[in-house]
Amino acid sequence: MTTQRTEPTEQALTVPARFCGPPRSGNGGWSAGALAALWADARGSGPLGTAVTVTLRTPPPLDTPMPTTHDEAGALVAHHDGVVVAEAVAAPAPPRPVPGVPVADAAAAEAAYPGLRSHPFPTCFACGPGREPGDGLRIFPGPVDPRDADEPRVAATWVPAGPAGSAGSAGSAGSAEPVDLATTWAALDCVGGWAGDLEERLMVLGRMTAVVHRLPRPGETLVVVGAARGVDGRRTLTASSLHDEDGVVVGAAEHVWFAVDPALFA
Repeated sequence: MTTQRTEPTEQALTVPARFCGPPRSGNGGWSAGALAALWADARGSGPLGTAVTVTLRTPPPLDTPMPTTHDEAGALVAHHDGVVVAEAVAAPAPPRPVPGVPVADAAAAEAAYPGLRSHPFPTCFACGPGREPGDGLRIFPGPVDPRDADEPRVAATWVPAGPAGSAGSAGSAGSAEPVDLATTWAALDCVGGWAGDLEERLMVLGRMTAVVHRLPRPGETLVVVGAARGVDGRRTLTASSLHDEDGVVVGAAEHVWFAVDPALFA
């Protein structure tokens, strides 16, 4: 699929290899969040408080500058070799947050993370157990007690590092710089896939709508919660939220995942 290039910009979307999901393409949440940040810059607004929808049309290549243009509908479109990679637009409505769980419950759930037994992409920046602490986020969501909730949930804790280190699983509470928007979107990404039974159904992110109310602070303890919200053919619908220790929503997202042939990622 090619894009109608109506308003070229000076911005390019680049996904460094470190932020991979599958080994040869970008983590969906990080890639979408990076484009959402460029979209906010192009509008002259800050990245916080506005819900943005990013549609991934093809796996984002790594270490490859992707030029962006504005199309006639107002979307910011990233493309590579004439093919649309991703599009960012204002969301029609903000995502509905997933109810949070206490920090202790989220930490306990991590022991049952299915990805510790079998993971389709073990080097994924967000949820891969093959990444070292401080290099990947190492968010390991496991099932939590479904009582007092309208939908089954998975949860994990996350203690982000500062941008100068890695936005990983450990950090310095004294660092003043918050985590960037792309990393925050990555934290809201894979937890949805695991809520949607990624262990049994290989899926990749196709669309993500997210709103971030504030950027996480290095060294703080956060809870990431995900929930499944339906299956429609190849599509799986999920949602996620990021909460602080007091249960306040830091960010929320909704996702559309597409089942794929495992042979494509062999």
